[in-house]
Amino acid sequence: MDSLSQLVLGAAVAAACVPARHRRKALLVGAALGTLPDLDVLIDYGDAVSNMTFHRGFSHSLFVLPVVALLLWAVLRQFWSPVREAPRAWGWAILLPLVTHPLLDALTVYGTQLFWPLTTPPVMGGSLFIIDPLYTLPLLVAVLVAAFAGEARRGGAAVVFGLVLSTGYAGWSLVAQRHVDAMAEESLRGTPNADAPRFVVAMPFTTLAWRVVVATPEGYLEGERSLVADRGPIDFIEHRFDRRLLEQAGGLWAVQRLLWFSHGFQHADVVDGELRLADLRMGQHPTFFFTHVVGRREGGAWVAADNRQIEQPRVREGQLAGLWRRVWFGEPIPGTPFAERASARAQAAEAKSGATPAINASK
Repeated sequence: MDSLSQLVLGAAVAAACVPARHRRKALLVGAALGTLPDLDVLIDYGDAVSNMTFHRGFSHSLFVLPVVALLLWAVLRQFWSPVREAPRAWGWAILLPLVTHPLLDALTVYGTQLFWPLTTPPVMGGSLFIIDPLYTLPLLVAVLVAAFAGEARRGGAAVVFGLVLSTGYAGWSLVAQRHVDAMAEESLRGTPNADAPRFVVAMPFTTLAWRVVVATPEGYLEGERSLVADRGPIDFIEHRFDRRLLEQAGGLWAVQRLLWFSHGFQHADVVDGELRLADLRMGQHPTFFFTHVVGRREGGAWVAADNRQIEQPRVREGQLAGLWRRVWFGEPIPGTPFAERASARAQAAEAKSGATPAINASK
């Protein structure tokens, strides 16, 4: 999740643990500890693929963070009086901001290596987008109230209430995701892709609209679902690419690493003799946020490239307003394949009816 969400989550859980007289101190300590695991972004691992796939690694491990918490607690107990006064409460106030950070990250689709140093693929929940105001706002308000209230009872009540609301919202996101996955399963039943690997991910800033990606032998299917506006089965659009590229370049470390990191959800393409892999989990056809050059042709074979990232636009004109209309009215988001297909269908229907196209007189 974004840094603000992690900061206010850490502050809230720490403040909920300690005596009222220590609450303001716990807000600061919890905010710092809630941010600490993401400082691994300052480490340069040498190339873009390494930087992406080693992020949320050791610093997000449930094997590492409790040890860090214990060491930190032991040091503070020696040198800081609040921890000496309430050692058990501060033990929790130090541990929980650290471990709730990766647990919250695991609800996003990026991938969190909760069990590092084990080589199991990262956990990618996908039920929350990396920024979701409805998750963050209750915690932010709670932390501000607690900071101004000090030792007053309303400060403790605020952090508990904020944690209940935000946790409840995270729980709702899992329920909604499971519902959309069941709809995808029903929509694919009886097709060749009924048992194909798929994932369901929340669209930006909301848990009311979802994206479904299904891996197929020829490429992948992409579908959308608004819990408010859509009815009936999920309608998928097919996107094809040559999956043999992944096999042909399968000996390259970057290809292996990205496939492991994304659970195999990669798009492969060749541009100017370079092999590019795009992470299907983040973005939408044809633009994906994490696209890397991982190989180049030499003598008929793929050899390692510099593993650089190709910058992609995060937001295109009209998409934020289009997302609002997608959620509430079911209209396709501008610039997506669904908008293009809707436009083509409208033109075909107009041509079939023999209607005369309207003349746009504006200049």
